[in-house]
Amino acid sequence: MNKQELTALVAELLQNMGQEPAVKASDYHPADPGPVQPENAYQDGDFVPDVTQLDLRKLYLTENPADGETFRKMKLKTPARLGSGRAGPRYKTLTMLRFRADHAAAQDAVFSQVPEDFAEKNGMPALQTMCRSKDEYLTRPDLGRVFDEENQNKLRAAVPAKPTVQIVVGDGLSSAAITANAMDCLLSLQDGLKARGISTGQPVFVRYCRVGAGDAVGDVTGCDVVCVLIGERPGLVTDKSMSAYITYQPHTGVSESARTVVSNIHAQGTPPAEAGAYAAELIEKILQRKVSGVGLHLEAGA
Repeated sequence: MNKQELTALVAELLQNMGQEPAVKASDYHPADPGPVQPENAYQDGDFVPDVTQLDLRKLYLTENPADGETFRKMKLKTPARLGSGRAGPRYKTLTMLRFRADHAAAQDAVFSQVPEDFAEKNGMPALQTMCRSKDEYLTRPDLGRVFDEENQNKLRAAVPAKPTVQIVVGDGLSSAAITANAMDCLLSLQDGLKARGISTGQPVFVRYCRVGAGDAVGDVTGCDVVCVLIGERPGLVTDKSMSAYITYQPHTGVSESARTVVSNIHAQGTPPAEAGAYAAELIEKILQRKVSGVGLHLEAGA
């Protein structure tokens, strides 16, 4: 007889005896089976086995608010940690657990690797900057902007003719951002450029990639525009934020102000497919005006 069967037998005997079990120093109350996770929406106090599944826009823990409904409507517009409530002078347990979970996810995104077969599965040649490991990548940003001779030759073989636009997918500081968003954004970007009659080279994947690696790609390919899709440094709102850095006439030493950026590409920000379509529109303007970055904004405002 297992423990569950024995428990059921004892409960049945006690029920038949019409007696309540003695509980030291208190009255007897039947055991509460515990909270059950809701199938759809959740309310304050509901049991959630994975706190990262809670939508921060809906997580409102302030007790006895003066106008809770209005505050909830405002929270739907931002994932900021507002209305977290408090236990005395401290955070509530759920607030602290969510903070620690998001911090752990951010660390994982930085230190984890994009899968080894990512490039092959998505039909892209794989390159690597001069960084030899993740640790070196994090401590030597300069090496994440350049290629050795072997990888330069791989790039020449992958993109033999000068493209108008060269697309680079780089792991950056968030592997999670690339696996979640890169391919949807890339496909949308390619479709948008094709519809505008703009030619592109073979997209390439770069491991241990910094934004400046796009300049090195420009040196080798001679492309008119480079677009680098790269994982951004994760924060506590999301570990999956990606950006597209677009540079006209990329080359080593180009100013950072010469880049046009589409940022916050993720499910809670700009969806990847929408970002790809917008980036294609921006690239068309950049090619027409022959300038990117601050110069493009100055021309638009003139």
